Amino acid sequence: MRNGYRVYDADTHVSPSAEQLDAYLPSMVRERIPDLEKYKSPIKTGWAGEHREPPYKHFYRFGGGGAGWGRGAVRVLGEAGPREGEQRHWQKFMGAKFPTEDGQWDAHARIKDMDEEGTDVQLLVPGGANDHPDPQIEMEFIKAEHRFLDDMCSAYPHRLKTMLVASARCIDESVQEIKKYAGKPWAVGVRPALPLDYPIDHPDLDPIWKAADEAGMCILHHSFSWGYPGYRDLWNNPFLGRTASHPWAAMRAVGAFMGAGLMDRFPNLRFAILESGFGWLPFWARRMDDQAEYVGYVAEGLKRKPGQYISDGRFFCSIVIHEGQDMVNLVNAALGDHVLMFGSDYPHSESRFPGSVDEVLGWESIPPPAMQKLMWDNAVRAFGEP
Repeated sequence: MRNGYRVYDADTHVSPSAEQLDAYLPSMVRERIPDLEKYKSPIKTGWAGEHREPPYKHFYRFGGGGAGWGRGAVRVLGEAGPREGEQRHWQKFMGAKFPTEDGQWDAHARIKDMDEEGTDVQLLVPGGANDHPDPQIEMEFIKAEHRFLDDMCSAYPHRLKTMLVASARCIDESVQEIKKYAGKPWAVGVRPALPLDYPIDHPDLDPIWKAADEAGMCILHHSFSWGYPGYRDLWNNPFLGRTASHPWAAMRAVGAFMGAGLMDRFPNLRFAILESGFGWLPFWARRMDDQAEYVGYVAEGLKRKPGQYISDGRFFCSIVIHEGQDMVNLVNAALGDHVLMFGSDYPHSESRFPGSVDEVLGWESIPPPAMQKLMWDNAVRAFGEP
């Protein structure tokens, strides 16, 4: 709690190291990948940009994942092409001090950071799919991560919440994972992992939506630095990629999900956007409503206009702090103050750790009732009482 407000951080991250994940992998993975060790990539830079010292922990990297702003040659705007030998640099850390090194995978270290920042509950976004060419191998890694998350979050079941990753390449097994963990206090959402160019409204995914609907879990979209729409059109510039990738991927997800009538067919389903900006929501709602009538090609028999699902009480969006209080007030005025949720992006470099909570609580133009919803109530409506 901070300054009289309970705080639910709806955008934080977790990813077990390869060394930790090994304990949760079934023997069949090593039987199928006898040279598994060669896919371990050392973690030399932390998620906030801090330099690690050996002995390094590792992540499993199998390649794939399509293109993205985090890959390939880089061109500085205004120049004809990529500079020869140009090395990528890490994003600027926006906080005052680096998060605890083990906070991204150790429950006790994480709770200490949460207490320092004044956060009561965190929603943890796991990495999930690793793009292994064999869908079954990838699914085994997803299931191993779920077992890890079960152990980690169960240490503090009322403070650490996370989501299940549902693979479009293994739909039946993903449904079984949802049913397996339904009722666990930490399992509050489902994040679909889609192959490049696979639409979120594809009817083959209906069993996943049905399982989440029955389990009372929120469907979550979180963009990453690869596989988002427009990845082919960045002109080799990371600034354009990072600026455009998350909002556009979220716009596409919202448009497809709402325009396909999924909120009608699954009446208990909630849908949330994380770390993708939020100031675009009023514009996108209005534009979707107009284009559904003007252009068409949305599902027949929608009970509402696509944009109206954004304000009907079952849609949520975490804020990004840089958009500020003026944008919060704009969205609240246009869509209602029941949509936005606090998010810090801990432990990434965009986080203001340990000052994220204090910065947002310092937004004096937001009246106390709206601040209460932003910091706590809306996330509880999205994910349930902690």
